[in-house]
Amino acid sequence: MGKKQKLAEIHQALNCDPVDIETLRRAAVSKGGLLTDEIRRKVWPKLLNINVFDLPPKPGKDVRENHRDHNQVLLDVRRSMKRFPKGKQLIDIILDVLKCHPQLHYYQGYHDVAVTLLLVVGERMALALLDKLSNFHLRDFMDPTMDSTKHILNYLMPILEQVDTELHDFMIRAEVGTIFALSWLITWYGHVLSEFKYTLRLYDFFLASHPLMPIYLAAAIVLHREKEVKTTECDMAMVHHLLSRIPQDLPYELLIAQAQELFDHYPPSVLAKKAALQSRKSLSISTFQAFQLSTLHQRPDSVLQRLTKNPAPSSSNMALLPREPSSLWGQGNRVVKMAVWGLSATLGAAVFAVAQTAMEWGPEVLLQLF
Repeated sequence: MGKKQKLAEIHQALNCDPVDIETLRRAAVSKGGLLTDEIRRKVWPKLLNINVFDLPPKPGKDVRENHRDHNQVLLDVRRSMKRFPKGKQLIDIILDVLKCHPQLHYYQGYHDVAVTLLLVVGERMALALLDKLSNFHLRDFMDPTMDSTKHILNYLMPILEQVDTELHDFMIRAEVGTIFALSWLITWYGHVLSEFKYTLRLYDFFLASHPLMPIYLAAAIVLHREKEVKTTECDMAMVHHLLSRIPQDLPYELLIAQAQELFDHYPPSVLAKKAALQSRKSLSISTFQAFQLSTLHQRPDSVLQRLTKNPAPSSSNMALLPREPSSLWGQGNRVVKMAVWGLSATLGAAVFAVAQTAMEWGPEVLLQLF
């Protein structure tokens, strides 16, 4: 499908009454995704059932007062200042969501999701999108412990086993686990990709897909690199070091198509049975069907604008700043091995947060932790 035809189909889907959500989802998943930020500002809210003419107000000045996560959010946002100089907006939308939903717990990497939304759609719409994602797609990562997050990571190895038994067995022998994919999953790859255009392409894909799709993409990436993995020394630190660093020249369109194919052939329900995984433990999975149904009866923006007394101003086009290549892990087999063992044994998000921060400060700090 050519770009002009795709644009025409998206425009037609947006103006249907009700909005043709299935066409918008197909557009977001198919080659090229949603093409431009202007289109994303129109389609992303529809994918999440958000009325752009009834957005929440900007966070008030009191949002930072006495919040349990303020200091950690501030530290993380400061690290993102090169990508997004207006750190105050980023801090405010994060704390506003957390304040409105006390059951949600901040995790390191959440700010990577928030900044991506903020760069594309502006403050008020980003707040609405982040609120919805936090209660659905990202919900499992926002528990007080990492148990639900580890549960999602547990889907990775069964996918690999279905497709490439030799690769799966090699990784089992290496005892590499799945922690190498943690930052991919919880930031929707926003923390590990150096080019923002690739991050946006993946967000198009994930916003239109099942909450587990990031783990299927992780499987597609590992399968794509199977020759590299199999020729690496069968050692946990060596394999982890290789896999935790995503090459920046990956064929993302191919990998997206492969991830979708993996999902179609090995849906979560099948993997849950094979791996003795219980999907009922995942709030993101258990609420997804109801969430999808809720998006099917939306009115087009032309109707919503007439129905809304005080339509919100359109989001300003914010300059897209380049991403910086970054890594959660330091160099050296000993440090990496201890980090993986330590994180794998983590009982709560707090320990993980300390360990991750220590990795960024220096390996010597991590060695004092484990």
